[in-house]
Amino acid sequence: MRDGVRLSTDIYRPDAQDKFPVLLLRTPYGNGGEGDEDGHFFAQRGYVVVIQDTRGRYGSEGLFDPFQSESFDGYDTQQWIGEQSWCNGKMGTFGGSYNGFTQWMPAPLASPYLTTMVPAKTFSDFYREAYMGGAFRILRWSPWSYEMSRPDNVDRSFVQNSADSAYRAIPFIEQDKSLGWKIPFLRDWLAHPQNDLYWERSRVGDHYADIRTSVFHLGGWFDSFQQGTLDNFMRMTAPDIDPEIRAEQKLLMGPWIHGSESRLTGDLDFGEDAEFDTRELTLRWFDSQLKGITNGIMQEPPVRIFVMGENAWRDEYEWPLARTDYRKYYFHSNGNANTLSGDGTIDTDVPGNEPPDTFVYDPEDPVITPGRDEPIDQREVEARKDVLVYSTGILKESIEATGPVKVILYASSSAMNTDFTAKLVDVCPDGRAIRLCEGIIRASFRNPEAPPSAIQPNKVYKYNISLWSTSNLFKEGHQIRVEISSSNFPRFDRNLNTGIFPAIDTTFEKATQTIYHSREYPSCIVLPVIE
Repeated sequence: MRDGVRLSTDIYRPDAQDKFPVLLLRTPYGNGGEGDEDGHFFAQRGYVVVIQDTRGRYGSEGLFDPFQSESFDGYDTQQWIGEQSWCNGKMGTFGGSYNGFTQWMPAPLASPYLTTMVPAKTFSDFYREAYMGGAFRILRWSPWSYEMSRPDNVDRSFVQNSADSAYRAIPFIEQDKSLGWKIPFLRDWLAHPQNDLYWERSRVGDHYADIRTSVFHLGGWFDSFQQGTLDNFMRMTAPDIDPEIRAEQKLLMGPWIHGSESRLTGDLDFGEDAEFDTRELTLRWFDSQLKGITNGIMQEPPVRIFVMGENAWRDEYEWPLARTDYRKYYFHSNGNANTLSGDGTIDTDVPGNEPPDTFVYDPEDPVITPGRDEPIDQREVEARKDVLVYSTGILKESIEATGPVKVILYASSSAMNTDFTAKLVDVCPDGRAIRLCEGIIRASFRNPEAPPSAIQPNKVYKYNISLWSTSNLFKEGHQIRVEISSSNFPRFDRNLNTGIFPAIDTTFEKATQTIYHSREYPSCIVLPVIE
């Protein structure tokens, strides 16, 4: 690299003396040694494959500081590859998760050899993945940090058995202390809950227009980086992108979690069509982009989504869909929406003079996240009094929601700072309440255009809560449901309600939360309805 650090790199070549297109994968998870499946698969099909350990990982020199050095390290590697005798001047990159991030970061530097990318289930702005609505995403990043920093003499089972107690560390920034070793990068992330200059080296920022490559974006509706994949596609198809580059963008979204393309996800079976071979798709894309093979992939519509509920693939021409009807479903109750047995409802009628709903949020007894990211039954959560439940009646006809989802919430709190959470649920005829998407807002982060600030106790504020996106057919006989609460732990860190900096706060306070749904304060969920 430009600073003299050497990175461990394995090279797989076809059994021929010639120049070939090159595929690059940069990873912190180990370059796989001589038995790497991707290396052999693509080399046998006429590609040189370069698989590299990122800085500070496995055989590579340097310090592992996640996400911080991938821009220049990636570019320097691409330049080195382009100068090798076995490179024909064309290069593609591939890989998912962190390995997708290592593709995005050097892309704006525009190596002349970089022709195309296939980033899967990934992102290009680390802050927006570390934090959601101002809350830290524990389940996504804390266990990952524990494992990536684990000393060689510590067994993986110790990390798995210690994770729950580490999530509850007080102060929160001392998670590593409860494990027994230092994790400086995790402390850095927790010390920077604002989108400040610390995060500059781990995002593409305003440089998407500098990217000169075709991209096949692969994602999943239940993937922990779902919105990152959609955001990348939207940025690469925005008006400021060169029309030729815009026309070379593809998006595919399946009903999958992170690391899996199976038909079985959580409590659901999405059918045989949901099974997917991403390696074969990647080969087809590279054959088109790097070898000039006419295989029809560029003639296909740019967007392909799996509509859950209907359990079928559908081709589209943009994201979000231009024909979307953003429809408001308003919250209603007689002041007793607490629990599944309460009187909370939602429909398209604007509320009148209705009493608000209240609950007490106790950070020492947070609402526990069922599972991880998968679609599973939420009824155990909905039995809690600190969870408000609003449901439609049984649907007489099916309703499709495909696109971004948000909740507009009018709420007050007895605290100076607190959280509000929201969840969209598909209720099956047998009663199962299946999570589709969810979100959170930290009250101090209610205005994304301004620095964080405390709220005035018992004053009503408007909160916009992004639930990311979905594509789901709420079938006839089902119900649409929304859950509102103030915690979703350990998916997100707990707000202790004191107004003190969350990472160092050590005091717990209960907060009385009031959710309004009246003509003056019409709380609702905005669903992207497709007719």
